[in-house]
Amino acid sequence: MRILFTTTPDKSLFQQMVPLAWALRTAGHEVRVAAPPAFAPVITQAGLTAVPVGSDRPIWRLPRLDPERMEAERKGLPAPYSAAEQAPEELDWATLRDGYAQVVGHWHKTDNFPMTADLVEFARHWRPDLVLWEPLAYAGAIAAKATGAAHARLLWSIDVLGQTRSHFLRLKAQQPPAEQADPLADWLGAYARKYGGEYTEDLATGHFSLDQFPPSMRMAADGIRYVPMRYVPYGGPAVVPGWLREEPKRPRVALTLGIAATSRFAGHVADVGDILAALDGLDIEVVATLAESEQRKLKRVPDNARVVSYVPLHALLPTCSAVINHAGPGTFLTTTLNPIPQVAVPWDFDEPELARRAAAQGAVLTLRADRATGEAVRDSLLRVLNEPAFAAAAADLRDQFRALPTPNELVPQLERLTEEYRSPARRSA
Repeated sequence: MRILFTTTPDKSLFQQMVPLAWALRTAGHEVRVAAPPAFAPVITQAGLTAVPVGSDRPIWRLPRLDPERMEAERKGLPAPYSAAEQAPEELDWATLRDGYAQVVGHWHKTDNFPMTADLVEFARHWRPDLVLWEPLAYAGAIAAKATGAAHARLLWSIDVLGQTRSHFLRLKAQQPPAEQADPLADWLGAYARKYGGEYTEDLATGHFSLDQFPPSMRMAADGIRYVPMRYVPYGGPAVVPGWLREEPKRPRVALTLGIAATSRFAGHVADVGDILAALDGLDIEVVATLAESEQRKLKRVPDNARVVSYVPLHALLPTCSAVINHAGPGTFLTTTLNPIPQVAVPWDFDEPELARRAAAQGAVLTLRADRATGEAVRDSLLRVLNEPAFAAAAADLRDQFRALPTPNELVPQLERLTEEYRSPARRSA
């Protein structure tokens, strides 16, 4: 088969695609990865073949939120996607409709327009059998529709977008026909008609969706076919430092707040310096992974802390007794593969809801990032280190994630699903 992956130019999202891309390659399938031109080195660095499409533009670079806006956006998810964490009876049609109009016009269109035409052109030339797209890369669904390929979303977190869509469709059906505005379907449908088709709901959520969460944490939306897959860590080129081969003399605690805050925004919401100062004097060894821009903000590094720009997280975590993180999907998923409890300080988009679901499993204590004072983080850390229930819950969570099929084990199922969903003309070709 020919499999086309496509992604918006976000390193953390693409990295979750790499293990499956290599599983398909080693099973003998042809694989290409399409993204804007400047992202090609990230793809080729992973040993995959890049297809530059469209033009480059910076999709993320926002200033640090001012306090008033921080309070207004404290839930993390903007409308309409805040619907994903609300009870159905709390939802309002006008809020969902207007929220979709906002995110389609000012987010999804601007992310996808630069690459859609080129991607369709390449797909018509290369004729993929299966298109796998991360949930923000709607251009992948459009290209699949234009060529009759099967296509699926590869979810990088809980399915906030799919759950929101399910709520929206339910409320839409309750409105008079003249008031059933659907900004997402209108936008994607225009592309479908341009390339000879009509809008169908798979343009929004795929023929099926690959989900890296076990049933206990999965956000499963009505009408979406979920296919489980085990998360496999890949963080790009990395060197394991020599000190990681030494047995920690004290309990080791990782402090990692991800790459999004420095690559997309102006820095972390939680005060890392305050957290490190609060951990000073504890009988632990702290390993903090911080971008150099964040390191320069530190007034002092305690004696029990080691600050590094980068260390492979999947190599660091097996040596740790606990981790302080932001509940970013990649960081969280990597952590779950180790039986260690977490203190989560979430803020952006899906992080608060992901942390809430993890806390419900008993393996995580969570503090909103703007309330994660050094004292509060220290108190939470001491709890997860000293109360055995957290480590036991972390081990159970690890077992749930490891029970999911690996990318290699998933390949035969993807072959069958491709045959099921390809257009009849493609199946006979």
